[in-house]
Amino acid sequence: MRRIALCIAFMVIAIKIVWASGNDKLLTQLNSVIEQKAQYDTGKLKRISAYQKELANAKNLPGQYSICLSLYNEFKAFNYNKAFFYSRKLQQLGQQLKEPSKISYGKIKMGFTMLSSGMFKEAFDVLRTVNVKLLPDTVRMEYYLLTARTYYDLADYDKDEYFTANYNQLAGKYIDSASRYCSPDSYSFLYYHGLKYLKAGNFEFAINNLSRLIANHKLTNHEVAVTASTLSDVYIQTGKPDLAVALLVKAAIADIKTSTKETAAMVTLAQLLHKQGEVKKAYFYIKQALDDATYYGARQRKIQVTAILPVIAGERINTEEEQKQLLFLYAALLTVLAVIIVVFAFIISKQLKKLKAADKIIMEANRELQHTIDQLDLTNHTLKQTILKLDEANHIKEEYIGYYFNIIADYIDKLDKFKRSVENKLLTKKFEDIRVLVNNINLRKEREELFVNFDKAFLKIYPNFVKEFNSYFSEENQVKLNNGQLLNTDLRIFALIRLGINDTEKIARILEYSLNTIYNYKARIKGRSTLPNDDFEHAIMAINAI
Repeated sequence: MRRIALCIAFMVIAIKIVWASGNDKLLTQLNSVIEQKAQYDTGKLKRISAYQKELANAKNLPGQYSICLSLYNEFKAFNYNKAFFYSRKLQQLGQQLKEPSKISYGKIKMGFTMLSSGMFKEAFDVLRTVNVKLLPDTVRMEYYLLTARTYYDLADYDKDEYFTANYNQLAGKYIDSASRYCSPDSYSFLYYHGLKYLKAGNFEFAINNLSRLIANHKLTNHEVAVTASTLSDVYIQTGKPDLAVALLVKAAIADIKTSTKETAAMVTLAQLLHKQGEVKKAYFYIKQALDDATYYGARQRKIQVTAILPVIAGERINTEEEQKQLLFLYAALLTVLAVIIVVFAFIISKQLKKLKAADKIIMEANRELQHTIDQLDLTNHTLKQTILKLDEANHIKEEYIGYYFNIIADYIDKLDKFKRSVENKLLTKKFEDIRVLVNNINLRKEREELFVNFDKAFLKIYPNFVKEFNSYFSEENQVKLNNGQLLNTDLRIFALIRLGINDTEKIARILEYSLNTIYNYKARIKGRSTLPNDDFEHAIMAINAI
């Protein structure tokens, strides 16, 4: 039975290795928010519908311009076509109002829309038509920051040794120009200077700026998403993927809550998880990113996702196939194990029958011997003691044969139920349930139950064993058992000796201790006894059964 238990333990470990995925609280939180994605989108669509009704009822051009700006802000990271439509509408209303600054503001919004969709040339073409001198300071700052971001995104897209450095340098100059129009402690100043430090490779200053924003400023969900996503890039480049994953999860959650479809956080998160071997999770998140990119109409994001998706999907399929093969292998091993157990049970059953036949012979011989003794009126004390020992041995065999036969029958039933459960789960392809079934096997509990059954059976034969055992010690050295405890290790060692198991190595195997440990236990117990060491085991053997 010990070998069977070890086999099952090894299979449990193997299954845990195959299925280990970790239960990251952050990713669990993200998954929970993804489940509520439709609710957040519904809330945005309700706001959009309300604005559209206001626009339909607006009588004057300034009111229409203000509502169109609100609609643009709702659509700018949600839907490219609608965002493009309302950016044009802003320009048209600016022309009707004959206000050049409003026309330019509409062009800035259109430039942002082009950039979000990956249309870099068109974004630059639109931004070049803006007359910066006509813009108020706040809008001028927005223009410079948008131009800076356009150069940065173009640099990331090109990834060219010469042009990327040049674009990053131009973007930095535009950030310097925007800095004249914002407070040093404002979100725009800290974020864009953090971005500038990141692109320049000055990671310490980038972390300082972006961390200050997250820790000390009350940011909107969109600002949280942008800042956390940018800071994650710092940690990716500095070789700290775990910190990057945590920030990307935070960014992705904020994006979902704001119904932001044009986002890089989910894509980058999928890439990092893929590198860490979390193929299943990476596939789930890259699919989310593809759905968002398709919904928005972000060209460069769809290209980025579709380049990664086949790689992750392929690995996911391979992983699932490997897991299926392993599960079938484990099922086959369990079947073989069950067959081996049945064979062992058959052999043990035959041995038990032989033992019962031997018992009958012993009992018959005992009766004949007793009859002879009665007839001859023998009073030899030694012979009577021998007969008593034969009776006791016969009684012990009867008790323990029945006891172990019941245990073996129970284990065969358990393994048969386990085998049928595994086969059922395989047929229904509930592979995760197999892991639950195997994890429910508690070897420690089984071993403890085995010892409890042994204690009960032993004390049924030797009910006074503990009392007589303690009589060989002074009061302070006697064995004290806890409530509900039948025997402890000290008592079990000498209980086995009383049953005739004198081989210390066998005792060590039965109790699952080392040989030295059993020697130490015996020496310590004998050393505390009031009897001489040589007489102690003789005294144990003198303890009578019922």
